[in-house]
Amino acid sequence: MNVPRLDDALDTADLLFDRDALEDAIEAMADEIADDYGDDETPPVFLTIMHGGMPFAAQLAFALGENEIDLELDYLHATRYRGNTTGSGLAWLHRPATPLQGRRVLLVDDILDEGHTLKAVKHWCEDQGATDVRIAVLATKDHDRCVEGIEADYVGVVVPDRYVFGYGMDLHEQGRNLPAIYALAE
Repeated sequence: MNVPRLDDALDTADLLFDRDALEDAIEAMADEIADDYGDDETPPVFLTIMHGGMPFAAQLAFALGENEIDLELDYLHATRYRGNTTGSGLAWLHRPATPLQGRRVLLVDDILDEGHTLKAVKHWCEDQGATDVRIAVLATKDHDRCVEGIEADYVGVVVPDRYVFGYGMDLHEQGRNLPAIYALAE
């Protein structure tokens, strides 16, 4: 497979959202989440979906802390892509150590595209006894191909139905740490 160089992709990519726009969106999401979780006596389990969710989750966790929302942080690693640009079967690389029985769970991921991974992870959390599972994503794709029964409860930005990368999302395992979201040139 011929993997494009990140520098070459960036030369022709479209900048969709810069760092300031994404941080503003994350702060707005944190305000909304704080309204929903502010009265909880037990901190919700804040489950970051690795690797893509990590940059967004860190920013969201800090923004929730500024809203005085305590969280019990954990992570999981489930993927359908494994470095490819199209998905396949779900592979569990790490399951969370925190018991979910009787807990509220906030799943945090970089993007809701078609939703296969998020749907499987949400059902797994429910099977573990979580009483409420909500989904926060930095971005959703603007299309009508989401699997039935999955949607994000909290969304930062909407991106076009193109291949996007940056802020956790990769281009052949490159560019996850870019502080913006880009779309490959059409």
